[in-house]
Amino acid sequence: MLSDGFHNVPAGKIAMVVTDLEMRVPQLRDVACPDGVRFEQINPDVAQYRDLFTRVGQDWLWFGRSVISEAALAEIITDPLVHIYTLTKDDNAEALLELDFRKNGECELAYFGVTAPLIGTGAGAYLMDRAIELAFLSGIDRFHLHTCSIDSPAALGFYRRSGFIPVRRSIEVADDPRLKHGYDRALAPHVPIIEG
Repeated sequence: MLSDGFHNVPAGKIAMVVTDLEMRVPQLRDVACPDGVRFEQINPDVAQYRDLFTRVGQDWLWFGRSVISEAALAEIITDPLVHIYTLTKDDNAEALLELDFRKNGECELAYFGVTAPLIGTGAGAYLMDRAIELAFLSGIDRFHLHTCSIDSPAALGFYRRSGFIPVRRSIEVADDPRLKHGYDRALAPHVPIIEG
């Protein structure tokens, strides 16, 4: 059990407050698809997936899919119980929606986000409606996700407005990907680099 008070995070690491959220009954906002945008399921190879993952998440230091081996990532994204979707604009994939049905009766919203050209267009709310529809069409009892304090400052509020309810909070400590995994040091200026 973590005691009250301050706890030092080692140099070269980042600490995140992780909030787990869930939805038990689908709640749709009926948001229209933005003009010039198309929703589609995709079957990317590892390179295509990593490109999209990076373009959507690098500003928020997403690293979970970047630090695993190509073989491990391929195993995940080719699993028939993992479904990947995007929003395309001008024939470019500009969003990542990854639904993980590998746990019976549940769906995890494993990754969700849009690239900079779609931020503020309503594309995120439209994509979330599709995520909720697809998750509950499969007959699940629980749709869940986690977000953290280094993600977009708008993320937690967006998930709550979408109908997800916070159910648990934890602290995650990990290697700072800007130091350990070659991420651009200018990324995520809201999370200062602490070097040893």
